Parts: sequence; C-alpha cells; structure tokens
Amino acid sequence: MIQTLNKYTISQFKKLLTKYGITIDGEIERIFDVYYYHIQYEDNSDLYITKFGVPFYENLSPDNFLTDENWFKNNAIRLSGTSATYKIRTKEVYGRYKEVVIKYNRMGQDIPGSDGSEDLMSAEFNSPFEEFSLVMELKGLKLESPCGVITQKPLAIYVPGERFDPWRMGRKEYKMKKKLETHHEVELDMFRSYVVVYEWINGIDAAFACREGILEEEQMVALTLKAEKEMKDKGFVVKDRKPHHIIIRPDWHGKLAYNENEKVRCGIVDYELLARTPEREETMKKIKRLSYLAKQKDRFTKKSGTRFLPHLKQVNILGVDYVYGHAESTHGALWVVGRDADLFDYFLPERWEHTPRTKLSAHHEIHHTLTKDNIHLVWKVSKVGMLPDVDPFVEEERKILEHGFNSPFEEISFAIELSKKGIRTVYPRAIYMFGKKTAISDSVLDNSRYMSHRQYSMPDGDPILKKDHNYIIIWGYWNGPDEKLAEKDGDYLEGISALRAYGKGIITREEYIALLRRKEERLANIGIEDLHLRGTHVLLSLDSAGMLICDAEGVPDMRICNFELLKRKQ
Repeated sequence: MIQTLNKYTISQFKKLLTKYGITIDGEIERIFDVYYYHIQYEDNSDLYITKFGVPFYENLSPDNFLTDENWFKNNAIRLSGTSATYKIRTKEVYGRYKEVVIKYNRMGQDIPGSDGSEDLMSAEFNSPFEEFSLVMELKGLKLESPCGVITQKPLAIYVPGERFDPWRMGRKEYKMKKKLETHHEVELDMFRSYVVVYEWINGIDAAFACREGILEEEQMVALTLKAEKEMKDKGFVVKDRKPHHIIIRPDWHGKLAYNENEKVRCGIVDYELLARTPEREETMKKIKRLSYLAKQKDRFTKKSGTRFLPHLKQVNILGVDYVYGHAESTHGALWVVGRDADLFDYFLPERWEHTPRTKLSAHHEIHHTLTKDNIHLVWKVSKVGMLPDVDPFVEEERKILEHGFNSPFEEISFAIELSKKGIRTVYPRAIYMFGKKTAISDSVLDNSRYMSHRQYSMPDGDPILKKDHNYIIIWGYWNGPDEKLAEKDGDYLEGISALRAYGKGIITREEYIALLRRKEERLANIGIEDLHLRGTHVLLSLDSAGMLICDAEGVPDMRICNFELLKRKQ
C-alpha cells in the first residue's frame, strides 16, 4: 500500500480553530501540505501556527515566550549543540502554560563539519516549512504503523519583522536563492530570521545520560543505531546522526525507563537535516503523480481545496479557464489550464525545463520529457509571430501565409472546443512565457496575432502576447485518458502518428488516407479546417501488446495533436 501525504483537510483545520475559539482574522495557508493559521502583527512579524499549536495559540503569541526580553532572560535555558536552541516556559494564559523548544533555523548556512562527512557534503539545512512538513509526514506514518521513536510536535514558526544582511545570519546568498525557487506557496525572506517552536519532550539526551552513568557507551551507540534504523524503516534519515539528538526518559530511580515491550523509551529531536530516503522519495513521487492525475480529471469542474494564494489569479482567455502566475525562477509567466491552483507548481519551468528530453520532430521544436514529479509531458515552442515558410504562388500555401500561425492561446482554445464537440485531442496543460527576451527580425515577423490579442492582458496590465518573448505550449503525453489513469495508473497506451503507423505497416495506405479524410470531414462539420493537414497531426493509439485501438466499427481511435494552423471557415 502506498503511504499517503498528510490527510488533514482544511475543513478539519477550520473546525479545530472554531473549537478553540479562534476567529479567523488571520489566513489559513497550506504550505508543503501542512495547514497553518497565519497571523501578521503590526510590527511586521509573522506567526504560523500548526494544528498542534492551535490549542496553545495564546501561549504562542511571541510576547508570551520570546519577545519579552525579561521573561526570556529569566525563563529560557540554552541547550547544547551548535545551533541557537532554547527550552522556555511560556507565560500563563488562563492558568495554563506550555514548555517549548525554540530554535533559530539555519537554512542557507554551511553545515558545521560537512567537509569531513560524505553524507553532509551534499546536504542542506531544511527551511522551517520543509522541516515541519517532513516531521508532520513522519508523524502521520507513525499513526499508520508502530514506531518506537517519539518525535516532537511542531507548534509554530515565528518570523520576526526585523531585517538583516544575510551574511550577519551566516547565510550564503546562492543557497538561499535555491530555497526561494522551491517555496512557491510562501514567500521566504532571506533578510529575516525564522524561529521554529516545538513541544518540549521530557528526558535527557543519550550523550548526557552516558556521562551521568545512566547509559553504558555501548548502550548509547546501540540506542543511536536503533533509532536510526526505525527512522529508516519509515523512510527517513537524519543526516547528522548524533547521540545528542536521542532523548531517553530515566525513571524515578535514575534508571532507564522501558515501554510495555521492554524496549528503552526514546525520542529524537533536531530535524533541520531530516530527509527522506531515496526509496521514500520515489514513493512520494508516485503519490504526487496519483494526486496530479486525479486533479487533471477534475481540472475544469472545481477549484482546489485551498484558497488562491496571492501570486495566483484565475483568468479566462478565449473561453478557456487558466490559473495564472509568475514563474519566479525565470521571471517568466505561466498559464495552467483549468481552475485548480494546486496544479500550478507541476508546470513551473524548474520542474521540466532541464530534465532529460527526447526530440519528437525533425522539423519542430517539440520534446517529450519526464518531469521531476514523474509526469510525462510534451512541450513545443510556439511559432506565433513567425511568418510561415511557404510560397504564396501555391494557392494552399497562400492561405497559410494569410492566416499565420495560431497563438498558444488559440491552439489551446481549439483543443478544448474540439473536445467539447466530441472530437478527441491530446490534452492541453499549460502555456509558459520565457522571462528572457528574444528579438525577432522584422523580415520574419508576423504582427497579426499581436494586433488581434491586444484586448487580452495579464492581471498586471501587460499584454499576454509579447513580441520579444518566446512561448511554450505544454501538452499531456498521450498514454491514456485522464479519467482512466486517475482510476488506475497503469496499462498505458502508446501514441503513434498516423504517418508513422503507415510507414511501419500498422495501417494500409487506404486506411491512412481514409483517416485524414475523416479528420477533414469532422472538422468541416463544425466549421474548422486544418490549413496544413498532415498525417503527423493525427495520433493513433496502441495497447500494451502493440495492437491498434479501434472503435466498435473497426475505425482506429484517433486524436488531433497539432493546432497551429487550424482556422475557422468564413
């Protein structure tokens, strides 16, 4: 069975807030699959409270444990280790207090001792949101099956309003930029510090217990290895394994405390280098792919369960709904087909732009790739704005020259329209506009689409089509219907162009011509023509045995896969 992502829902989180009398004046945000109650204070500081912190939200107000200097001085105890970590008791609120651990997050910093450790050389400190997400995931897995290692409850993340130069916090700018590129659900600030707040676990660390004679050295080593194995069995590893991170609970006599299975009760603290094992990472990719397939099936029928974050907007262009936002890593723009904001991140350029790809055409910039999320995509550089390389002496080519190449938005609009009218197509997924400018020579420039699209603009007022930017259209790689794959991810189909199927002897010349005529007639019936009809514009399907998929009448199932020269008949 695939162990799933955090199953906690926004409705459950809202009920929890209501239960503890919290009026929703702040924002509910989901960041890396963890829900937070986000409060912004007048001093520009922020507090993100998790479901574990909600019952103590008043105790977790920063002035009740951290920002009151006198209180902090008299109630905080510095804990051992290389980081700034403290145990502190909060102020009493309504007769109740909470013992917590606070730690200043070290994202963007060099890891002490990494030069002498192979494991640490490639490691990076987690951001506070990455850290909480991993701990929540681990705690969720422990609920599904037993684990002998106790983990702390993540309560809150506090972000003071003060800003400092990164070097003063030990941060390397290039490391922080990598973090910024991966945090699309929350805007990290490299100039502010981040404080993670955890529930205190009673006990002492294994190294201290060894010094005090509670543990023998061999026991300390065995206990550390045991905790590491149990974590690994759950799919996690802490890359800086230390006895200091293992917490044991001595009994009243100062001896080791055991649980009901006669095992030493122990916990693990410090998660800034917590990571998934490679095996767990692959499992998570599979989980994310299944989530993606389910969301694609319903992309037009409902919005996602989360609110639209400030950087995302719902827009409609040429009758098609998109989720629009900036691609911060490249300063580009992205339009994701549908109404589900959760699909946006799957199509950010860093997820597919530099993954290994296969060129699918000798004449077009069209590529197949497997994204970092294990999603098969086909991306094609749009020819919008380029004069077709045709000769007006030939009547059919003159019509192409007069019409010009469709814009990416026209291509997707045609694909959606055809699908609604019962003509199968490949699935349009997104449009990406490069951030980098590219000049087009006037000698090959077709200005028609820039003129006809002037009425359409981005939310910031810029036109959706810009002469000095290239566009990419992203399509689903055809291996089966969305509905089928959402139910069962497997038993894939293989797409093959009608021309290639003819070349390989899968269909005869007569069948090939009949298919193209069939496509031409079906388009004509709804008032559309393909100005450059080719066998490469029709996709057929082969099953897992390599057999051609046909309908009840024995006609090969076909899908249109090229829309750049479709035109409405006058």
